[in-house]
Amino acid sequence: MGPPEIAAAATDQSTGRPMRSTTDFRAWVDRVDPRELAEPFTYVVDVDGVLRLAPRHSEHVACAGGGPVLAAGEVTFVRRTGGAAVVEVTNQSTGYCPEPSCWPAVAEALDRAGLDRPGGFTAEFVFRCCPRCAELNVVKEAVFVCAMCGDDLPASWNLGAPA
Repeated sequence: MGPPEIAAAATDQSTGRPMRSTTDFRAWVDRVDPRELAEPFTYVVDVDGVLRLAPRHSEHVACAGGGPVLAAGEVTFVRRTGGAAVVEVTNQSTGYCPEPSCWPAVAEALDRAGLDRPGGFTAEFVFRCCPRCAELNVVKEAVFVCAMCGDDLPASWNLGAPA
């Protein structure tokens, strides 16, 4: 959903680190600097259901290697004996604008990586494109009104083909 030049550049960048199992995650977290672990990470769940992690300031489309995803957002961990646990997880991605309904894909990917996690997103975002002015909006407090032109926003997701 983001600028085309970012998507085009994504194929030239490395994709996010895949976390296919508890073993993958533990090997990765043991090498992460504790200061870095305290910051949120960019994540996607690719179409195979694999969690991919990248540094926070990475673009989601780069983390996904330019491909489609089941979910995207930010995730924060806390180190625990034998690994780490998820303390915060969102669907905040203006590159993919995933609906909160993508949570099951996130939950399955986190479970596969052997992570303790919350029962849902700790912060949910609802994205809509204004039909009148084409601006991307984050819907706040369930008010479906464009922040730029004041026109009504659709109740249903309208940002391209669903993942």
